[in-house]
Amino acid sequence: MSRKFRIGIIGCGGIANGKHLPSLTKLANVELVAFCDIEEDRAVTAAEKYGVEGAEVYVDYTELLQDSTIDIVHVLTPNDSHAEIAIAALEAGKHVMCEKPMAKTAADAKRMAETAKRTGKKLTIGYNNRFRPDSQHLKRVCAEGELGEIYYAKAHAIRRRAVPTWGVFLDEEKQGGGPLIDIGTHALDLTLWMMDNYKPKVVLGTSYHKLSQKENAANAWGPWDPSKFTVEDSAFGMIVMENGATIVLESSWALNTLEVDEAKCSLSGTEGGADMKEGLRINGEKHSRLFTTEVDLKAGGVAFYDGATESAADLEMRTWIKSIEEDTDPVVTPEQAYVVSQILEAIYESARTGEAVYLNA
Repeated sequence: MSRKFRIGIIGCGGIANGKHLPSLTKLANVELVAFCDIEEDRAVTAAEKYGVEGAEVYVDYTELLQDSTIDIVHVLTPNDSHAEIAIAALEAGKHVMCEKPMAKTAADAKRMAETAKRTGKKLTIGYNNRFRPDSQHLKRVCAEGELGEIYYAKAHAIRRRAVPTWGVFLDEEKQGGGPLIDIGTHALDLTLWMMDNYKPKVVLGTSYHKLSQKENAANAWGPWDPSKFTVEDSAFGMIVMENGATIVLESSWALNTLEVDEAKCSLSGTEGGADMKEGLRINGEKHSRLFTTEVDLKAGGVAFYDGATESAADLEMRTWIKSIEEDTDPVVTPEQAYVVSQILEAIYESARTGEAVYLNA
């Protein structure tokens, strides 16, 4: 092992403790040396649990960035501060992993990508669903051309009643939106990645506030406060790509439906199709007969042994650090994540104006 990478964490809330910190501590070639949060006690707690001996604690991220010994920064804050902090970190000579979505606006996302390119530092966005076993397998199927040209797809991000009631999820100013920018972003990223198509032409979108004002609503995390529910409860979009391919994106935190799917996609190509709805299924035609194959993604295969598996979060962090160590592109590039932000913003704009939005015209 040539060296250990020194990492600083900015934002020590749920996503830090639920994904980044547990997975990073499993890597032998990293050290968690600095923790920052506007609530100092959260940074202290994270440092005590995950940090090296003597790990520094900050409430001002600009002070953390002044430490020239820090190689990598993870930006795990609300959406409206992603661009400001990530750009400052890149300018300070740090590689950056920023949580999804890339930024609150497409303009900010573009600035992030441009800064990474100018500084020569690596930037990636936390689209962890690419690292699931079903996603990894389906990506290989698509890359090898088994589905042919994928010209129609659906990006699924539907919850029946699962509105996050903590933090700033319901705050449009902080987040930039609701389920579309929160979970729709995962489904869209996954779909574009499978299609390897990042050239959108036109977007038509709708968004709704139909259930957000209900009092004492049934919800996975208890009733929400209607007065604080300032974002949409559902949003939908149709995206036509430059090559004519069509993507339908559906997202909701609250919707009267029994078809619940999150961070999944369905693909239709000239040689076959695939979906993630009931496990991973590949469909097609062979010898003048239709077929459906259910892919067995279990790691085992022998009695009494389930096999060794790596979680999506663990794989995400390992491949991120490996891209820095080997100086290769990260799995999620800033250019790809920028297109996701472009499309999401276009859906919101179309929903607001009632008009189609043309991109890259």
